[in-house]
Amino acid sequence: MLNQENILVFGELLLRFSSVEDQFISKNHTVSLFPGGSEANVSASLGQWNIPCSYVSCVPENALANNALQTLQELGVDTSRTVLQGNRLGLYFLLSANGLTSGEVVYDRKYSSFSSLKPGEIDWDNVLEGHTWLHWTALTPALNENMAAVCKEALISARKKGMKISVDLNYRSRLWDYGKQPIEVMPELVKYCDVIMGNIWAVNKMLGIPVDEELNRQTLPDVYQLHANTSASAVFSNFPQCAHIAYTFRFMDNARHNLFYGTYHTPDANYISSVFETNEVLDRIGSGDAFMAGLIYGLSTTESGQEIIDKATASGYKKLFVKGDFGDGSI
Repeated sequence: MLNQENILVFGELLLRFSSVEDQFISKNHTVSLFPGGSEANVSASLGQWNIPCSYVSCVPENALANNALQTLQELGVDTSRTVLQGNRLGLYFLLSANGLTSGEVVYDRKYSSFSSLKPGEIDWDNVLEGHTWLHWTALTPALNENMAAVCKEALISARKKGMKISVDLNYRSRLWDYGKQPIEVMPELVKYCDVIMGNIWAVNKMLGIPVDEELNRQTLPDVYQLHANTSASAVFSNFPQCAHIAYTFRFMDNARHNLFYGTYHTPDANYISSVFETNEVLDRIGSGDAFMAGLIYGLSTTESGQEIIDKATASGYKKLFVKGDFGDGSI
């Protein structure tokens, strides 16, 4: 019998500006505005699935931030622990209509309220009280050294409380611009984690786990599974706290295409999902976050490894057909 988890998610709340067409700047254009951010996206899905969930960020006290937090509240997420200070809400601009990720994202996150947090400003023992699980992502320590230190504070406090800890190894090269490479920062933080989600290339970049450079779009899923098994085995060996690993495999041939599947690993077993493919992508932003939320959902509700990866992959795939950063609660 699994215990009911109470998840606390920590990360930066963002506003997304995106074009409704494939050209962002033109004489006649319309821009849509969505609340987002990887961690907020995870929270939104968990809230809609009625998994007890709190979201902690740091935002200015203004109407834009309040509206974004209110949206999360309406989806079932407790945002009451979010810190209200500073003057800027982080932004990002999506220059294509549906998030084809080949350079069309521009971040405007420097000097935001969140990225200006300093160690000691959040009382983690108090914030984490009543929760059983902490989720964070590699996007936060990518912002600056202070944010890496804030993450470590949270992780130490969560470990002392005996909480489960999960991390999404999102890699965004544009964010790591303060003189540190992920491999210099992430291993020290990931050692606290019970659950690691990412892909074989992210664990190579962030944790130093080898990856075959000859793997490509044409590599078959059963071959990728063998490489995923080897990669996960190395992660388990290097990070003994970790008990669960999930990898996504997502390939796109054009703006409407996506090939999507995932693998799940424990120290004793390996699983692969069905392979999904579509040429009808509506919005690919947030599909990895929906996968992460589905992974947490699966780990919280079943002990079946196959069910866990099936739920995670289905959640990630279904997000491709939902506009905005948040999923619609499909599982």
